[in-house]
Amino acid sequence: MHSSTAAHLRRTPALGAVVALAAGMLVAVAPAAHAASGATLPFTSVEAESATTTGTKIGPDHTQGTLASEASGRQAVRLSSGQRVEFTVPRPANAVNLAYSVPDGQSGTLDVYVNGTRLARTIPVTSKYSYVDTGWIAGAKTHHFFDNARLLLGRDVQAGDKVAVESTGTQVTVDVADFEQVAAAASQPAGSVSVVAKGADPSGNGDSTQAFRDAITAAQGGTVWIPPGDYRVTSSLSGVQNVTLQGAGSWYSVVRTSRFVDQTSSSGNVHIKDFAVIGEVTERVDSSPDNFVNGSLGPNSSVSGMWLHHLKVGLWLTGNNDNLVVENSRILDTTADGLNLNGSAKGVRVRNNFLRNQGDDSLAMWSLYAPDTNSSFENNTISQPNLANGIAIYGGTDISVKNNLVSDTNALGSGIAISNQKFLDPFSPLAGTITVDGNTLVRTGAMNPNWNHPMGALRVDSYDSAVNATVDITDTTIIDSPYSAFEFVSGGGRGYPVRNVDVTGATVRNTGTVVVQAEAQGAATFRNVTATQVGAAGVYNCPYPANSGSFTLTDGGGNSGWSSTWTDCSTWPQPGQGNPDPDPGRNLAKGRPATATGSQDVYTPGKAADGDANSYWESANNAFPQAWTVDLGSSYPVRRLVLKLPPSAAWGARTQTITVLGSTDGSAYATVVGSRGYRFDPATGNTATVSLPSGTDLRYLRLSVSANTGWPAGQFSEVEAYLTS
Repeated sequence: MHSSTAAHLRRTPALGAVVALAAGMLVAVAPAAHAASGATLPFTSVEAESATTTGTKIGPDHTQGTLASEASGRQAVRLSSGQRVEFTVPRPANAVNLAYSVPDGQSGTLDVYVNGTRLARTIPVTSKYSYVDTGWIAGAKTHHFFDNARLLLGRDVQAGDKVAVESTGTQVTVDVADFEQVAAAASQPAGSVSVVAKGADPSGNGDSTQAFRDAITAAQGGTVWIPPGDYRVTSSLSGVQNVTLQGAGSWYSVVRTSRFVDQTSSSGNVHIKDFAVIGEVTERVDSSPDNFVNGSLGPNSSVSGMWLHHLKVGLWLTGNNDNLVVENSRILDTTADGLNLNGSAKGVRVRNNFLRNQGDDSLAMWSLYAPDTNSSFENNTISQPNLANGIAIYGGTDISVKNNLVSDTNALGSGIAISNQKFLDPFSPLAGTITVDGNTLVRTGAMNPNWNHPMGALRVDSYDSAVNATVDITDTTIIDSPYSAFEFVSGGGRGYPVRNVDVTGATVRNTGTVVVQAEAQGAATFRNVTATQVGAAGVYNCPYPANSGSFTLTDGGGNSGWSSTWTDCSTWPQPGQGNPDPDPGRNLAKGRPATATGSQDVYTPGKAADGDANSYWESANNAFPQAWTVDLGSSYPVRRLVLKLPPSAAWGARTQTITVLGSTDGSAYATVVGSRGYRFDPATGNTATVSLPSGTDLRYLRLSVSANTGWPAGQFSEVEAYLTS
């Protein structure tokens, strides 16, 4: 589902799986008594930026529209002609799949070396399937920069061997390599009907469409066999029911088509497994059914062991798909969703799949016309959806999202979204119990350009109606979110409430801004939620629209590391990158939460820490003394303050009498620099510098203003704090 324009604009104890980032590999590690997040995959991925290279590393970058922002880990390696990336093979393998990007309009090849010896086989690279434009989607930019290409090496390599790829002329940006030991091709099942026997051409030259249709007709109640080879199918199949379509393995049996099954209904018992469907979809055209499955496979069907590539959508499922199982498959480089249960699904299980580089939600349930019920997304691994969410639940009853691993969402999306955004009517809102359990979210959440503020890693959204279902969020791990961890919002801007949310057992590490981003009225209870390296503050609680009602956070016990609150609803906290040790030139106060004893009109405390020297804080008038306080997040040996007023000449020169105080706990303050006058003059930049004595160590910086010769109030446009004197 694409995200529509929101009218939401602002002024400016039990733990889930953790993620080990070692040697450039992303691995889910389960604590005791809880399943690991993500799929059990037949390959191991190695990031290019962790490999040996003669190229140039790019990133990290989270900015929509940049190449690095769509890369796994937000980093990659750019190769010019003759440059290479050399990977250390992590496991026995005989095949590699490579995620890469080339400049728009270009194509070429990568030479492949094994332990220094160049192979005769090369990896083709092309921009044909990249650089997708969807101008009708508000907030979208050109996206979908990366593509995937695979190669059977023709030999076995062992752990520790070296596999290198080298550019032969075209600039290539290499993202990640998947190393896999591909089993030998399977043999034809006894009693099956071969498509070749019905006239299919395994060379890919002839049109095999009719042969597939004839084989399906002949094999009713049995199996259609797709031997190793490439088969060109030029129009979609329909009337598929009570049959198994089986290949020799997804690396061997390949069907070349952009539309495989397209049917509105089926009596079911369709089982599709163990081959690849590779399309030729280069743009997103929503009116075209350019999907592996479009419509219904019927009840009690299954899809397994498939490799789905270069399609608009992997599976767009409507009608009766009751008890469908989709498992152990790969869905790569789709211009829209990976899989969408488009209403009326009952008992569907989507599990143990790998999805990369979707142009919309990787996995979605959309309860259009009738609710999706009692269905689940379980143990899937999702990487790099570049224009929406990793997993999205739009309405539905008794839905489960369990033990999934989602990483690197880009624009207009969260890692997981639980939402009442309807898109069309009739829509069935969230109902019953929505279970979100055991999921791991890595570098998820994104800036939403329609809202002009960020979306959290895990979002509960009363977009078009109140969330009244029970939403249980348990055993969640959120790592390196560029913005917030949990978001509660009414994304349509109409202030519908989010109710009945329980968050139990979560680990949050290195979140860019806050742990909880509450923008809707409603309530949630938090238990055993621990956070470390929080970027700005624990909680942002500013419901939108203003005065639409408050969001109540109930402390159920066991929470730690996120007790502070962002107090200035007129400004957005800026990503703090987990409070790293700052470089000496960093302004420690920029973007930090600020408070004051009083403010005049819209001149709120946060204006003095927003990085904009033209906005300013002004205290209550005629009420000296007045104090302004900023929380730096940690204790620092601050040595210098730079105090600013707007540089405009319209601000006449003035002297403010200021006392500098400091605290390490926010309660007990000591004087750091005694009361004295500081001259602010537009002729010299309207700034004043305050030197702090050696030995000063503070987290909370307070400036007490007792006089101002230019106005009867304390005034600062910026307060900057530095480690250097």
